[in-house]
Amino acid sequence: MDSVIYLDHAATSWPKPPEVMEAMKSAMNDAAANPGRGSHRMALNASRVLYNTRRILAELFEVNNPNDIALTSNTTEALNLAIKGYLGEGDHVIATMIEHNSVRRPLEYLKRTRGISVDYISVDADGQVDLKEVERAFKTNTRLVVCSHSSNLLGSILPVKEIGDLAARHGAVLLVDAAQSAGMLSIDVTDMNIGMLAFPGHKGLLGPQGTGGLYISPDIELEPLLHGGTGSQSEAVEQPSVRPDRYEAGTPNTIGCAGLQAGVKKVLEWTPEKIYHHEWGLTQRMMEGLSSIRGMNILGPGLGMPRTGIVSFVIEQRDASELAFKMDREYGIAVRAGFHCTPLAHMAVGTENTGAVRASVGLWTSKEDVDIMVDAMAKIQA
Repeated sequence: MDSVIYLDHAATSWPKPPEVMEAMKSAMNDAAANPGRGSHRMALNASRVLYNTRRILAELFEVNNPNDIALTSNTTEALNLAIKGYLGEGDHVIATMIEHNSVRRPLEYLKRTRGISVDYISVDADGQVDLKEVERAFKTNTRLVVCSHSSNLLGSILPVKEIGDLAARHGAVLLVDAAQSAGMLSIDVTDMNIGMLAFPGHKGLLGPQGTGGLYISPDIELEPLLHGGTGSQSEAVEQPSVRPDRYEAGTPNTIGCAGLQAGVKKVLEWTPEKIYHHEWGLTQRMMEGLSSIRGMNILGPGLGMPRTGIVSFVIEQRDASELAFKMDREYGIAVRAGFHCTPLAHMAVGTENTGAVRASVGLWTSKEDVDIMVDAMAKIQA
């Protein structure tokens, strides 16, 4: 795969830093026992891997107690734990039109099974919400506000702190989906009034697939999503009350967490601010190049506006899947086409019938990669 120009970082980052692979290999050799299930050296090593992973994640997100971070297999599991574990019969939820299916589908499931109600706040062509509309949506039974930090289709960045302030003022909890922002945007859960933060390990945090987590404020108590063995309070009939065991039933992905820990160390070394600046510059270069192609319509924020490393576009009378197929087979460029698990966002910008091509840059993307991609798209369209 050395010849691949990889522009699908919004799905998962690649390649991983060498330190990630080395950490996973080391854990496989020295910490492959079951953490929390024994007192021998390998089991203790495994426990240390998990704790140190929580500790460095807490440093990244400004979390006071690492044990308030539950390690999950991905953002989807984290969001399901948060949504299904917090909402009860008759609760009201405010979400947005850029939410991923990992938010929408659990909410729609709870509408059917628990009678919750949901208002989806509209977004403009730039993928932004009107804070006045958000405030008008609050009701006496509003218990949760769910907000993507950045749209996985449009790349827009939502004003999470302002939304968190609104939620706190109305006695609701803010749940942030950081699938496209963790590692690329600075996140301070206290300053931003974030009650719960769901994040992946395999995207901006540079870890392997099968890793992620959920920060849960110490003021919030969730019903566990899974019940079973935790290695603690084994004599008890019910799930342990202590964190993080309460939310981590079953054998964890210790090897993956070792890789995630190494990935987060690299993010802290480079800093999210520098990573964002690098990726933003590449998106501006890509947008400038694509804008000259006949029939091109670039979605989301315009040139010069804040956005994460995502550039999605449609070309008049061209099938998005065909364009992505040609990019891969004829030019060795990996992009994604389709609906990106976010039909609400496509409805918001009028591409619900066509889908879109999404090119997403990452830490390893170069200006040359961007120029080759733009040139290939121009040739395909010509």
